[in-house]
Amino acid sequence: MTWRTEQDTQAAAEALAASPSVRDAFISLHGDLGAGKTTFVRHLLRALGVTGRIKSPTYAVVEPHEVPASSGKHLSIWHFDFYRFNDPREWEDAGLRDIFAQPGLKLAEWPQNARGFLPVEDLAIHLEMQADESRRVSLTAHGAQGARGSTLLRALQQGSMA
Repeated sequence: MTWRTEQDTQAAAEALAASPSVRDAFISLHGDLGAGKTTFVRHLLRALGVTGRIKSPTYAVVEPHEVPASSGKHLSIWHFDFYRFNDPREWEDAGLRDIFAQPGLKLAEWPQNARGFLPVEDLAIHLEMQADESRRVSLTAHGAQGARGSTLLRALQQGSMA
């Protein structure tokens, strides 16, 4: 599929946020610098009810977010950016294994840099910038749960067609 504008990206993120399966999913985001990974995550977090500043975790590796119960149901969200991840000891030192064992939404940019440590994602989103600045988007459902990834895939596809 193609996201031609930021509004297309926002619509897809909002559709994904509406899926109950997103609450406990692991979603990986792939693409070159500037492909729109962080933009998609920001739209998704806003659609889920995250307020305040949403910053990229490029230097911190992970940024936690909470959606309080007052907005419906409490939701813990972790946004990872493994762009600068290069020392496997960071995985244990930062407590990332513990985070992935907890319920909640996990979003990972540059997951290939943490290969061997991450569980299999439920949904992989591949973004590729085109010459006209649109994004070619490829989606792949994975994971032992399978059904969660497929549900997320359908929600994102439907949102991209709206």
